[in-house]
Amino acid sequence: MESNWAAEHLQVIRTLMERSALYRRALAPIMIFNGATGLIAALLGRTLNIGSPRSFILFWAGVGVVALAGSFLLVRRQALKESELFWSPPTRRITLALLPPLVAGLMISAVIFARAGSAPGNSDSLGGMLWLPLIWVVLYGCAFHAAGFFMPRGMRLFGWAFIMGGCGLFAVGFPDGLRPLDYAHGVMGVFFGGLHLAYGVYLYFTEQRGNEP
Repeated sequence: MESNWAAEHLQVIRTLMERSALYRRALAPIMIFNGATGLIAALLGRTLNIGSPRSFILFWAGVGVVALAGSFLLVRRQALKESELFWSPPTRRITLALLPPLVAGLMISAVIFARAGSAPGNSDSLGGMLWLPLIWVVLYGCAFHAAGFFMPRGMRLFGWAFIMGGCGLFAVGFPDGLRPLDYAHGVMGVFFGGLHLAYGVYLYFTEQRGNEP
């Protein structure tokens, strides 16, 4: 039993290493799509004055669903193009690596949603709008860093950018003279929009150069 498990584990690792270039190509459109989605959502959330913690959580949860659905379609298209199974053993390993921090973020959001008021002017709203985006950023970075052990090294660096950026903003604290609404959507736009878009563009152009004869 143990020898079979070890053989399967080694085969998965070997497959992931062989497909690292493929994953790099697939990541570029996913990152660009998610980056554009994050930037548009941040501008939309600010324009619509989505400022209570409950509406903020619901709004960005909806954005997350859109981003996840788009990523799923892009990955599926890439799998069909390469004539590969979508839900393969390597895909399952990457998904399991992503899950713990993402589930933690979901549970924290659910607790804040249950306890916070719906009006944007109370103290619960202030705390939620200030700290929840940073919690999401750090946990998201942890998720990508964990998945990076099965993917190209750049994914771990991408995860570290989220972790260090979120922790740095925790250390700096809330800037004076800035509304919680602007701060919260700004953080989401910079990290989930700008960083994704920048990394996606980087992957796209480096991959294009790598394919030149």
